[in-house]
Parts: sequence; structure tokens; C-alpha cells
Amino acid sequence: MNKLSFFIIIAVAVLIAGCENEVKIEGIYVDFTKIEKVKKQIKKGNENYILAYKNLITNAETALNEGVFSVMDKKRTPPSGDKHDYLSMGPYWWPDTTKADGLPYIRRDGEVNPETRGEYVDTDSKNKLFSNVEILGWAYYFSGERKYAEKAVQLLETWFVNTETKMNPNLNFAQGIPGICDGRGIGIIDWAGIYKIISPIQILDAGGFITENTKMELKNWFEEYLKWLLTSEYGRFEDDYFNNHGTWYDVQVVGIEMLLGKTDLAKERLEQAKTKRIASQIEPDGSQPHEIARTKSLGYSTMNLRGFIHLANLGQKMGVDLWNFETSNGRSINKALEFLLPFANGEKKWEHQQLGKLEEAVENLKTDFLMATSVTGEKKYSEIISSIKSPEKIIEILIYPIY
Repeated sequence: MNKLSFFIIIAVAVLIAGCENEVKIEGIYVDFTKIEKVKKQIKKGNENYILAYKNLITNAETALNEGVFSVMDKKRTPPSGDKHDYLSMGPYWWPDTTKADGLPYIRRDGEVNPETRGEYVDTDSKNKLFSNVEILGWAYYFSGERKYAEKAVQLLETWFVNTETKMNPNLNFAQGIPGICDGRGIGIIDWAGIYKIISPIQILDAGGFITENTKMELKNWFEEYLKWLLTSEYGRFEDDYFNNHGTWYDVQVVGIEMLLGKTDLAKERLEQAKTKRIASQIEPDGSQPHEIARTKSLGYSTMNLRGFIHLANLGQKMGVDLWNFETSNGRSINKALEFLLPFANGEKKWEHQQLGKLEEAVENLKTDFLMATSVTGEKKYSEIISSIKSPEKIIEILIYPIY
């Protein structure tokens, strides 16, 4: 028998059913028992899922011809002199037009400086890595087509494993600000989307596509990255942050701890989230004042709520009930959902500042209610979910199903 990989310790058990191999995966961020039912419904041509599935496959075909992606591709070298270090710039910082050299940069909240994207930093490559691994991993899961799995593994090995192209497991130079700092703890939010690749890693491992060497190298990378998150100055700063940054820091850390089998640490952090995150960020009426204060207030309220939904789902797997937790004065995740409910169903119009298209922010909010309903079964949210304008374009329709 092969030595159990670090993924399989927590996530994977292989069952033999009839003459076919059925792989049952104990998910971290998702519930594979529910998703397996979706897979069967797709095979039957269920119209509730077939359009989303076809869109997933179309995107997977595109992803086959994109990448690979590497931190070595950027044209700028980080202050360390090592291109293997991840590099990004604070998105809302702009040159000071009153200064000849523009330094130090000044903040314009909610307004993204185009300089912080593109070929000189790693932001776009990282985003494509997360997106394409997610698309390809799930495309393999639902279709069984090996080509999607093989491409996903290639992307993972390029970014995390291969000596010539892999990223160093730190974010020392994330969201730097010209004239002020080389990097910031706030930059850890760049990697909030790491959850998108953890489920595909589980899928690929269960399918036998990840070699023993790649498993070992991935384990080492995640171990070192987790150590950096927990012990570095920037990591400790983000751990103590008061808004969505703190929430999404926990989403990262807990998911990685569960992936590595560090369940005691994961459970401890989830318990702490009751007072450290929920009680400190959600008001008794369900509002999130730290997010409402932003120039994209609905967008950030939605983003932070989604982080809370992930934490509640992670807690459910660790025996920590965040879904039903409520402080003595009524602060809870459910109150946050209730506060945003009338804005999602159109009963009220958002009156706080929201740069960009408000309609897009509302549509994104509806996905939060889809994810929450998948777990809680709350029927009163069904009208919101049925009003999603292009459900076939969001992968959550497939991986957070409602029955």
C-alpha cells in the first residue's frame, strides 16, 4: 500500500463500488457528497445544472490553451533580488501628481491603479493560476476527461514544485507601495483565493494524477507557507487585522491546516473566530461597519460575508458551530445575511457609497445567499437564488447545490 499523502490523511478515501472505482472525497471547503449528486444529475441532462456544466467545459477548453504561469514571468525583480518571490503592488495607490517623481504614492480607495496589474507584477498570473486550476480540476471531476486533470497538474507543478519556476512560500513583497514600503501584511489578501485550488488538489490526488514527488513538494510548500503566515511579522499583522483581511486570513490558514492534517490548530482558530471575527465585525443589526466605511461598501460587505460563510462551512467539518453562533447582543453570521437580504432581493436600494456598477455588486451578493442556502437549507432565500441573472456562469451553482 502506498504511504498516505498529506491530502488523503484528511480528505480522501477510496471506495470500490461494483465494477467501477468511485472516489469519495471528504471536502474541506465543499461537500462532495452533495456535489456527487450534481454529477449524476448532469449525466441525466438535468437542466438545473447542464448549462453551468457546459459553460465549465467551455472555459476548461480555453484553459487548456493558456498558461503555464510562473512568478518568473514578471518583468520586475522584487527587492530581494529573487524573482521566485511573489510581487504585487497596493491596488489603490497612485503617484502623487504634486511630486516630480510621484513619491510617495497616495491612496485613492476603490480606484485601481493600472500599474498594479500586468506584466511587471505577479497579480494577474496568480489570478489565472487560481482560476484555471479551479476550472480544470472541476471540469475533470464532472467530465472524467483526463486532459483537464493533466493540465491542472502541470499548472500546479510549475507554480509550486519545479525548481526553475516555483514561487518561494512567502508574501514578503505583496502589495508594496512605491516610496513607502516593499510589502505589507495587508498583501496577504492577495492569496485569499487559495481556497479555489485546494478542492481541485483533492480531486487530482484522489484521481491518482499527483505523483509521490509532487505530493511531497506540495506538502513542503504548504507547510512553509503556513509557517510564514503564522510566524512572520506580516502574517501576525494580518491575523490581528479588524476587517475582511482578518476574516480571509482565517479562511486561508484554517483551510491549509485542514489540508495538512493539523486539525487541532484548525479547530482552535475556528473557535477563536466567534469572538475575534464575528463579534468584532458584525453589529447586532447585522451590518458590517468596517466594510460599509469603504468606497465599495456593498462589494466589501459581500466579500467579508463570503469569508464568514467559508469559515462557517469549515467549522461544520471541524465540529465548531459558527452557523448558529450568536453573541449575547445578537451578533452573528445569520444577522449579516438578514441585513443584506433586502438589498439582494430588491426590496431596498443600497444607500452607501459603491464605486462601480451597483447591479454587479448585487449579483455577486446573490451568490453568498446561494452558498449559505446550500448548507443551511433556508427556504426564504430561494427567491434570491432564482433571480441570479446568469447562473450558468458561476461555478457555485455546481459546487454549492441546493436540493
